[in-house]
Amino acid sequence: MSSEILSVLEHMEKEKGIRREDMISAIASAIKNAAQRGVNAGQELRIEINPRNGALQAWAQYLVVDSVSDPKREIHIEKASAVRPGIQLGELLEKEVDPSHLGRIAAQSARQAIMQRLRQFEKDRIYDDYKDSVGSIVSGVVRRRERGDLIVDLGRAEATLPPKERVPGEDYSPGERIRCLLLNIESTNRGPELILSRAHPNFIRKLFELEVTEIADGTVKIEALAREPGYRTKIAVSSSDSKVDPVGACVGARGARVKSIVRELAGEKIDIVRYFKDPTEMLVETLKPAVPKNIQIDERGRKIHFEVSEDDLAVAIGRRGQNARLTSRLLGWKLDVGKEKPQKLDFEDKKRLAAEGLNQIRGIEGELAERLVANGFVSPEAFVGVEKEDLIEAGFEPEEAEDILQKVSAFLNPENVTQ
Repeated sequence: MSSEILSVLEHMEKEKGIRREDMISAIASAIKNAAQRGVNAGQELRIEINPRNGALQAWAQYLVVDSVSDPKREIHIEKASAVRPGIQLGELLEKEVDPSHLGRIAAQSARQAIMQRLRQFEKDRIYDDYKDSVGSIVSGVVRRRERGDLIVDLGRAEATLPPKERVPGEDYSPGERIRCLLLNIESTNRGPELILSRAHPNFIRKLFELEVTEIADGTVKIEALAREPGYRTKIAVSSSDSKVDPVGACVGARGARVKSIVRELAGEKIDIVRYFKDPTEMLVETLKPAVPKNIQIDERGRKIHFEVSEDDLAVAIGRRGQNARLTSRLLGWKLDVGKEKPQKLDFEDKKRLAAEGLNQIRGIEGELAERLVANGFVSPEAFVGVEKEDLIEAGFEPEEAEDILQKVSAFLNPENVTQ
């Protein structure tokens, strides 16, 4: 049995990384417990294993008494003195036992117990090896599928990538290398289970930390992040150094940094915007190129109501409401988007706007512009084909009419004006 023990010790130490001292303690305890349930039932034993050669030694322990009530655990003082002169009452006397006498059943039970303890050692080692890596990116090779889960070999342990933590549209075959976020270590009946994720928002956060040195050193900070895996991600960033543009740092030269992350995410779109504490400024920045108007903020309900033009409505809401949802998550406010209502102008407003349009013509402004608008001349283009007599009939003096036409002609045909 010593050769078997030695081979177990060497294998577990080299292949599994389990310390030899821990293994010896587990094996000795297992053999002792198994023997005490077998032919040596009721007897107290001490087991030792030589760490160098795996040799097994066993001793039966007896309590020295003057009246024996349990022969398997006690020995009379006279017999004990014959074995070890000078021994006193209450001391323990040990007699060496041939390990082969521990019994075949004890040996089989010991093997089963040893395997159980080995599995527990491996479970403990997996937890110790990876407990500090939770929340970090790990790399491994896809090995197989089990009930819809992807089993990934991380080198020192296998991990699980569940369907809910995968990105829609992504598929991996056995043998492919994959990068994931180590999301959690779950305790199960089978021991600790490493759970991976590619869909969690922190996967993108960690990718940016790896790719963007300014984020890794703390100069640039990801203030907020919202993601719909496989489709779109919005990130708001700030900089503690006024000389560092946070958006530019994340994008990289010619977009190299963000392109690298997009490739890792199989084409998922990433919007990077500058972070503002003020929700109104943040809304304007996040919705670009759409322009929010008539913004109303409900501080108590953390709700923002705003309107956009009809042309911007589709952009602001996005496909299936995606842009509005991501913007809401990024800001941490509920959004109420409405279409801007066209303003109805009365007659006086139209006259005023027309007069402002005529003010483009140098020398025609104020009262003169209002008189022209009142006679139907509401824009510079309205003078095309108009003669001097037409203006005179409208109530303008001949000299005044001629001056107006010259100014309009200069405005409409600036190339004909002599310098």
